[in-house]
Amino acid sequence: MLLFRLTGAGATVETTGTPVSAEAEQTQTPVPAPPWWQPKRRGDASKAPLTRDAIVEAAVKLLEREGVDAVSMRGVAAELGTAAGSLYWHLRGKDELLMLVYDRVMGEVHLPPHDPEHWQQQLRDLGHATRRVLRRHRDLARLALGRIPTGPNMVRLMEWLLTLLRRAGVPDERLGHVGDHYGQFVAAYVYEETLHQGAIEAGAPAAVQEYFASLPPDAFPTLSQLAPLVLAGDADERFDFGLDLLIGGIERLIERARQQR
Repeated sequence: MLLFRLTGAGATVETTGTPVSAEAEQTQTPVPAPPWWQPKRRGDASKAPLTRDAIVEAAVKLLEREGVDAVSMRGVAAELGTAAGSLYWHLRGKDELLMLVYDRVMGEVHLPPHDPEHWQQQLRDLGHATRRVLRRHRDLARLALGRIPTGPNMVRLMEWLLTLLRRAGVPDERLGHVGDHYGQFVAAYVYEETLHQGAIEAGAPAAVQEYFASLPPDAFPTLSQLAPLVLAGDADERFDFGLDLLIGGIERLIERARQQR
């Protein structure tokens, strides 16, 4: 019975079971292995070992440079100077990668100690802090839409938010609804900002305002008359207004719950 063993870059042939003559042993020389038998090449020893943290860090850098669409297994592998297949040892695929990226970035949101006596201001502060973090990372906000982020940083943020709302008096059966609408407002607002930034810089709102003002007043009396007001206010003013609208609704929800006790 023959037993083949590859050694080094080539291969030697050993025999077991059937004796080999001394003459054959003396003339035996290493036999080059076929190319498809070549052992896997080892990575560059000078490179840092590939880890999940290293992958996510590279993905965040790629996001900041090129946006969400560039964050793929292949794109991140290129960023790390490795093959895309090597990433699958650490991640199941692109969806998991994107959720890890989102969770990593959301860890930048500062969560102070709860102050239920001033819950309205704390909701405003959280909204502004989240908006600042999302805006620093291009179109990252789109990853919050259509998904339920469940990474450790997001779970920490969700726990903080729901605890604040609960201590403020939001009924338990409404906590999920309130938290969901609050998070969707912030994420959707920032995502829309990233989509329309170029149009705003190009003066699109002014052009739309002129169009509204030019509409036939008999068919569009409100739009034509209030055109300057419909698009009034910058992004910051509109964001604050949206937060106040949400908070006002939460206040009314809490008041109704107290009256029903």
